[in-house]
Amino acid sequence: MERDREAGGAGSVTIAGVELVLAPPDDHDVEWIDFDACIQRLAAAWLRFSPKEPPLTPRIIGEPGVGKTTLACAVAHRLGRPPYIFQCTMDTRPEDLIVTPVLTADRRVSYHASSLVSAMIRGGIAVLDEGNRMPERAWASLAPLMDDRRYVESAAASVKIHAHPDFRLCVTMNQDASVYELPGYIQSRLKPRVDVLNPPWELQEQILRQKCPTMDAALLASVFELLKQRVERGVHDTTRDMLALALYAEKLRRSDVDDPLGCAARQVLEKADA
Repeated sequence: MERDREAGGAGSVTIAGVELVLAPPDDHDVEWIDFDACIQRLAAAWLRFSPKEPPLTPRIIGEPGVGKTTLACAVAHRLGRPPYIFQCTMDTRPEDLIVTPVLTADRRVSYHASSLVSAMIRGGIAVLDEGNRMPERAWASLAPLMDDRRYVESAAASVKIHAHPDFRLCVTMNQDASVYELPGYIQSRLKPRVDVLNPPWELQEQILRQKCPTMDAALLASVFELLKQRVERGVHDTTRDMLALALYAEKLRRSDVDDPLGCAARQVLEKADA
């Protein structure tokens, strides 16, 4: 790494004569109420006791809305490292994960590092969000990063990029059918598996109170009562659904809508009931 300078917030770095514009870290909400030792298990996977010992690349698995990304960012902040989130999709290309050439206004080619590569260079923590939505060709470009080689190669910029010793990586994965099956050589690198379950009711209630500090007390009590009735019927809403219900009900109340909770429940929880 030849040169590292600040430029426009995130900065830029020159590697083997190629200047890379870096992405800024993410300012993600990191309020995480720990349960089931999630923070300890994820942090343990990233421990490194010697320079020859590569950190593990855990996969965080759970239903949508249980807080997988928030957990990863909470551990990043606890370790004092900036979090970088890359949103994976079914059309993610290898160059999207590494370096993208961009034509500037003066018709020069500028090379922009992805959030993943920016984390590698800055020694941050990268979160590949919903990683099992990526096709195999994208995963293949990351194989050397997830073993003791710890580098990626950019065909677009013709440069090899090595990870900072403090760099850590994890992958979040949803449990649903609309995902790719990961190839074996990638699955063998994504260890350990950290399962995130729906928190117990007491913690979910605490989360709602923290996230909705200005909500009408009577309406919030009605939200809790409705959600408890659904639990008794065997319907388990995610924390994200619960929060959306509470926030939307309060917005409807302040908009003078009749029966704000009933209206919010029909619009927010309809999919869960289907």
